[in-house]
Amino acid sequence: MLGVHLEYGDIVVRTVRLSDAAQLDRLLRDNRAWLQKWEATLPGTSGLPRTRDVIRTLRSMARDNQVVPCVIVVDSVLVGQITLSGMSYGSLASGAIGYWVSQDVAGRGIAPTAVAMLTDWSFTSGSLHRVEIAIRPENAASLRVVQKLGFRYEGLRRRYIHIDGDWRDHFTFAVTYDESVSGVLNKFLRGRVNERNADIPEVDRVAARTPLRLN
Repeated sequence: MLGVHLEYGDIVVRTVRLSDAAQLDRLLRDNRAWLQKWEATLPGTSGLPRTRDVIRTLRSMARDNQVVPCVIVVDSVLVGQITLSGMSYGSLASGAIGYWVSQDVAGRGIAPTAVAMLTDWSFTSGSLHRVEIAIRPENAASLRVVQKLGFRYEGLRRRYIHIDGDWRDHFTFAVTYDESVSGVLNKFLRGRVNERNADIPEVDRVAARTPLRLN
């Protein structure tokens, strides 16, 4: 899906454009140390694909309603990316959100606001019933985002996504339309979120610190 444009205050979530390539490339380069340990990678390859090529691929997939690829803009400055992917319809009607923001704007509420906006869009305009977010156990900043938004903890997935050169464990969180009829952003802004929804059982925290035995 192309043509997404969401706003709250000075925060804008909109479809990524080819003309964003230079800014994104510079932002990714400047934040390399900040982002590398959370970046998705392809098994058997090294290095990252060209930003312009990634944008072309994402926009092509968007035309087939497979992803909703967006950038996060604050005060007309591009500060990150957010993407709704893995979209399924019919009896599943589900998708997954991934996101990142520049280190210099982290902690300002930009990431949770952007995630809330795109989640609400997923339910109201994207025809989805469920949105999930998968987060590495070590990623404290992202874990705080789902806590702030009241996403419900669903479990530990072992060696789930290829990140920073290897298969990494992830905690998974989700919210359904039924749980957020009043709007995820609205509940976040009004302080009506139950942050305990995102509590992770100690048994899963311990498991995530224990390497999976591979035969």
